[in-house]
Amino acid sequence: MTPEKIALVRSSWQMVLPIKDTAAQLFYGRLFELDPSLRGMFRGDMVEQGRKLMAMINTVVASLDNLGPILERIEDMGRGHVAYGVTEAHYDTVGSALIWTLGRGLGEQFTPAVMNAWGEAYNILASAMKQAAYTTA
Repeated sequence: MTPEKIALVRSSWQMVLPIKDTAAQLFYGRLFELDPSLRGMFRGDMVEQGRKLMAMINTVVASLDNLGPILERIEDMGRGHVAYGVTEAHYDTVGSALIWTLGRGLGEQFTPAVMNAWGEAYNILASAMKQAAYTTA
């Protein structure tokens, strides 16, 4: 990612952090609306799940200019998600829910440039997770 796109993701994320609990609720609501079958993958406390999601996004956003130190953790998450029944196609649904959530949370601040930067950041993360999960050596 370019430094400009990283800056857009980081600055927009700072606007999401104050509403992170609401953003997590919006995200999961949209995710289950897009694919109701995914609801069955989540059996625990959804508030806690939302906190974990927001913490992971925060870690990724902070590391966008140097993903190396967290890459193993990202790959482990990808492999771990397979055990829950996550397929490659689910990553598109998650990406759609994330972009929608950011649009809701940021309102007018969610410009096409911000949307593009987030799309690229998500694709980098999703690609690493899918490659670890579904590629055999």
